[in-house]
Amino acid sequence: MKTLMKILTAFALALLPTLVFAEDAPVSEMSYILNTFSFLVMGILVMWMAAGFGMLESGLVRSKNVATICLKNISLFGIAGILYYLIGYNLMYAGVDGGFFGSFGVWTADDAAAAGGDYSAGYAAASDWFFQMVFCGAACSVVSGCVAERIKLWSFLAFCVVLTGVIYPIQGSWGWGGGWLSEMGFVDFAGSTIVHSVGGWAALTGALILGARKGKFRKDGRVNPMPGSNIPLATLGTFILWMGWYGFNGGSVLALGDAASAIAMSNVMVNTNMAACGGMIAAMAMVQILYKKVDVTMALNGALAGLVSITAGPDTPSLGAAALIGAVGGVLVVLAVPFFDKLKIDDVVGALSVHLVCGIWGTLAVPFTNADASFVTQLIGVAATGAFVVVTTSIVWLLLKVTVGIRVSEEEEYRGCDITEIGVEAYPDFQSINIGGGGSGGTLAGSAAYSASTVTAKQS
Repeated sequence: MKTLMKILTAFALALLPTLVFAEDAPVSEMSYILNTFSFLVMGILVMWMAAGFGMLESGLVRSKNVATICLKNISLFGIAGILYYLIGYNLMYAGVDGGFFGSFGVWTADDAAAAGGDYSAGYAAASDWFFQMVFCGAACSVVSGCVAERIKLWSFLAFCVVLTGVIYPIQGSWGWGGGWLSEMGFVDFAGSTIVHSVGGWAALTGALILGARKGKFRKDGRVNPMPGSNIPLATLGTFILWMGWYGFNGGSVLALGDAASAIAMSNVMVNTNMAACGGMIAAMAMVQILYKKVDVTMALNGALAGLVSITAGPDTPSLGAAALIGAVGGVLVVLAVPFFDKLKIDDVVGALSVHLVCGIWGTLAVPFTNADASFVTQLIGVAATGAFVVVTTSIVWLLLKVTVGIRVSEEEEYRGCDITEIGVEAYPDFQSINIGGGGSGGTLAGSAAYSASTVTAKQS
């Protein structure tokens, strides 16, 4: 019986290539198919992050602004898709050749070679476009939560048009499109700088030019916490983002057509997970030490901080190193929240602390585990990207401010953007309770900066 089983096993192994590569399809074609499949599935996971951003922000804004934040998150994704098609992709990838941007023009798929049996391109053109487009949408999502509760809907969407169509693609071409930073050896595996800190810089300039929410900072300098509306929703959003990040980082291996790529993707995904775990635990410990209580929103942002921190280099660390990189991000986010409060920069969901601060940290941390990366080059990439985005986004915000305006009126802000901007309430069956200078919400721990803001207020 054992001999018969050995014979059958050997026969099955000999037959397996014929079964897998049906109709005598060459291995290169199967690699092409698997790479394309990876781009599409991983892109879908990154798109799923748009839902995560929407739910996280919905939970951390006050109830009178939830419907508006939902509308912003789905509409900015639509804008990203259209603008990346019309101008963004070619500006980022077409003919950069060591320069500062690509070419202007509408993207078109060119799969003629593959149709003729030449699979050297490695994957279908449209799968690559889709995967890159969802990253563009993610960068724009970072801005939404930071400037929430006081920005005009159409002004925000107009800003999204410029960010996704021009600003994001130009700086992205420097590192990912074969531009000047790439030539220098700048390393940003999946976008700690190219995606996350870009969104963070754009959010920072927006928050500064827009100003804080009414009642956020008192005349005596104290910080007035404005709790969010729904902690379970914010927690769900964090889990969705955590899950989507496997596509964000794992898909950035850019291949799944051979064993080496499968191994690389596995390592990237587990490192991504470990960094999130490290960030969350470190943030919980840090907030307990500083404020004697564990704020759930700090734990959520700690996990996200770990994810942002590892994104620049998830391919080279060991599991332990990945957890440590994420843990540093978790500590930084706890320290950054009160820092921005002291500067009187109103960041509703903690986007600056998570995406900007940890995006910078993650990019600068790459040389610790990647011998091919240079700290000086990484610093140049961070500084150049930050300077470019700060200047360009400031121009856009200011132009919008002096033309159509970017901020709702004080009365509209008090009543909430759901009623005044879009006419739809997220929770129409509940009566808003005015707290903290016009805020509404059903929890005392729902602000992304609640614990830190409370302590800051007491110490001021």
